[in-house]
Amino acid sequence: MSSEECFEELESSIENLDKEAAVEATKKALKMGLDPIEIIEKGLAKGLREVGRRFEQGELFIVELIAAAEAMKAAMEILEPEILKRKTKREVSGKVVLGTVAGDIHDIGKNIVASLLTAAGFEVYDLGKDVPAEKFIEKAKEVNADVIGASALLTTTVPVQKDLADAIKRSGLNVKYVVGGAAVTPQWAEEIGAAYAEDASSAVEVIKNLVKQKE
Repeated sequence: MSSEECFEELESSIENLDKEAAVEATKKALKMGLDPIEIIEKGLAKGLREVGRRFEQGELFIVELIAAAEAMKAAMEILEPEILKRKTKREVSGKVVLGTVAGDIHDIGKNIVASLLTAAGFEVYDLGKDVPAEKFIEKAKEVNADVIGASALLTTTVPVQKDLADAIKRSGLNVKYVVGGAAVTPQWAEEIGAAYAEDASSAVEVIKNLVKQKE
């Protein structure tokens, strides 16, 4: 199998929403000696971008976007140790710390955002769900993040996004802040001084613009 065929196999495993195929194709690509960064850029990320495009066009549904993100995540788990081992550096679009705020255990939307950002070339630090404000701040300081993204799906946890906004101000960090989630509105984002992302695909564009503003 040529490297080009291998990249095509990686790409189609994500487009076909096939987690097992993505894992197998990734292992095969590494065995062939392909660079982990190229495996992402020329294979997996291309597939995820295509799934994202089809979702935006209304050809795919949220459940399919989730399946593609899960397949990407499984492949990335295999690649990350290799990237660290080889100390290969991706061309990074920016560094983003992501999480679902304290008290909220919903993370499907946030996981999709993490995968789409990775596909778009961002270095993503996903803190998971039920994340206290100080953990966002600690991580942003540690990695010198460009953007902090906080998701809230419950009306009861939306106020925690303001607590995080206040914590960012107190920290003096030069970092942009973006919020999203089912219970979040553009008005709320404006009120707390954050950017607003309506959904996973728009989050990528919003974050790209925030990073440009920082430069």
